[in-house]
Amino acid sequence: MKVQAIAKYQRISPLKVNYIAREIRGKQVDEALNILKFTNKKGARLLEEVLKSAIANAENNNGLDRENLYVEKAYANDAPTMKRYRPKAKGAAYPILKRSSHIGVELADIEER
Repeated sequence: MKVQAIAKYQRISPLKVNYIAREIRGKQVDEALNILKFTNKKGARLLEEVLKSAIANAENNNGLDRENLYVEKAYANDAPTMKRYRPKAKGAAYPILKRSSHIGVELADIEER
């Protein structure tokens, strides 16, 4: 059985989160939490929250055992981008893109692998 959790509209670039998501993909849940706990990045903190939420969904809603879960998918997709402008030389304006992400984690049972 697959269980997922998604955090939408997080103010961090998807590229930065995907670097960390790549590290936990395919790992057991406790090992992934350990990796995220000791990674000193904002994206790791956000991914850790989503992973904990997915674990809680698996335990409470589906009655799955925590020891039998692994991270099947971990990803960050594009969310709406805020556009801001900086003044430049000779009256020009330069766009600044403040990117945001939809961060998702999908867990699956090891026995179904």
